[in-house]
Amino acid sequence: MSSYADVAASGPKQSPEDAAAPQPPQIIPNESVTTSTSSLVDVDSQSVRTVPSDFLEQEVQTDTQAARLERERDEQTAREKARQKKEAAKKRAARADNWLLSRLAALSDGQSKGLVAANLAAVVGLGAVLGYKAWGLHERGQFTWKTAGLGAGIVAVVGAVEGVFGRYFTKARGSKSS
Repeated sequence: MSSYADVAASGPKQSPEDAAAPQPPQIIPNESVTTSTSSLVDVDSQSVRTVPSDFLEQEVQTDTQAARLERERDEQTAREKARQKKEAAKKRAARADNWLLSRLAALSDGQSKGLVAANLAAVVGLGAVLGYKAWGLHERGQFTWKTAGLGAGIVAVVGAVEGVFGRYFTKARGSKSS
């Protein structure tokens, strides 16, 4: 068995140009000497300025610093306005909660039992309607994952609403009985 080197040596010989490594690319200068130094600052021009002797004692020393301070003032004002709006929204929500709790607490025992019975009938009725519609779709072969998801979404929304009002009802009725 012969090695790779033996097989390669037995083949045709390469010319020195073919065997040599490729030449690296050459950089062709296309800028003149004056353009390469044109970006440097000329200290003899009028653009170089001096600062007053009390420069370091000034509260705002640069335009960038002044812009930053202005931006910080604007941000602080915006934060304060947002905090005030948040406080106002909390007050409105608390007022609405208190109104609903007072209405539910004002119900008599008979009225609250009627409300619970009506709520139970509505939930059972909704479940029956959704089940009947789903069975009809299944019988016709039109029941899909999309319709099942729609039904589950309706049940989830009703459950969330029931949870919220149930919490208010329990809070109001619990405070009345104690």
